[in-house]
Amino acid sequence: MLRFLLLLLAVCMNLVTHSQEEFVQPESKLITKLPFSQLSGGIIIIKAKFDNLPDSLNFILDTGSGGISLDSTTAAELEIVLINTDKTIRGIAGLKKVAFAMNHSLHFSGLSVDHLDFHINDYELLTSVYGVKIDGIIGYSFFRRFIVKLDYDDNKVEIFTPGTFTYPRGGQLLKPNFTTLPQQLAVIQDSRAILNRYIFDTGAGLCFLLSRDFTEDSSVFKTKRRFYTTQAEGLGGKKQMELTVIKSVKIGPYKFRNVPVHVFDDTYNVANYPALGGIVGNDLLRRFNVILNYPEQSIYIKPNTHFNEDFDYSYTGLGVYLIEGEIRVIDIVKGSPGEKAGFKEGDVIFSVESNFTKNIQVYKNLFQNALGKIKVVVFRGELPIILTLNVQDIRK
Repeated sequence: MLRFLLLLLAVCMNLVTHSQEEFVQPESKLITKLPFSQLSGGIIIIKAKFDNLPDSLNFILDTGSGGISLDSTTAAELEIVLINTDKTIRGIAGLKKVAFAMNHSLHFSGLSVDHLDFHINDYELLTSVYGVKIDGIIGYSFFRRFIVKLDYDDNKVEIFTPGTFTYPRGGQLLKPNFTTLPQQLAVIQDSRAILNRYIFDTGAGLCFLLSRDFTEDSSVFKTKRRFYTTQAEGLGGKKQMELTVIKSVKIGPYKFRNVPVHVFDDTYNVANYPALGGIVGNDLLRRFNVILNYPEQSIYIKPNTHFNEDFDYSYTGLGVYLIEGEIRVIDIVKGSPGEKAGFKEGDVIFSVESNFTKNIQVYKNLFQNALGKIKVVVFRGELPIILTLNVQDIRK
């Protein structure tokens, strides 16, 4: 009997030992560190070389992209062979069938990524908006292969091999739903608190974008909220929206108050309502250092030095673009501060608050960080004109 009990105990111990065994991934290794630059709204620009061509191209690093893409003008200049397809991409302003450049590579300092299929899109509008040539967008086709750390304190990207990764202390591990795009839970509150999922989108140069269907069905906004007509640029062109603020936004344990929010008619179901409410953009996400671990379907966020920076509450009603080397006013919202100041379509901006840099990023930052009256010198034809723009606070 004793021998039987000892044998049974040994068998049980063996079962317990085997049940605790598991396969452990190799430790993740750092591959390379790369600098990036930021444009208005927190948009990330990273440089890479296409195939064996000598010149570096400018790519937006975009978790809101389901693939990887190349600008049509850039593709033509590089004489890249394209294959027409029936595949369609969609954005906030349209649907579009796209051609592909198949089986190409991108080369970064210390890293080459092969077997990439680029869809072709027209980024002339984005180039005009940011004043920097946009040659393409890096999305899911890249992120799925690596662990990627975005350090907004030092403006650097660190790229690691997949594997066991040790996250720094002091942050929060998120577990979004993943399709090709990460869909993160967040709580927004105004008239009441609403929990929903939103696309985690580093390529969106705003704080929060909500579909009108979601806001109306949820009645999330207080009845006294004032909305300002504005527009944004995306796939398919320009899209008219409304701009306001919301009482609070909470992602994980982190809460932001009085957050600027854009509301749009989601004609092409980008937000996939009711499954999703909209998009969390990079003007909010840049306040964290972010580790994107697509292989493990995780995102780690840690507050950085930008966490407590003020949001942009300014409203001008002006659409300003770089066209043929000139910074021009192209769109003016009726009844907006821009119209009241006397701006006309085609005005060329010469200076803002005595800044003569003729840099569209500098001028946009001046508009976005000013509340109250500022002086703008424009040329209308050959005539210089001084206009006083009373930048409005959307919290009022």
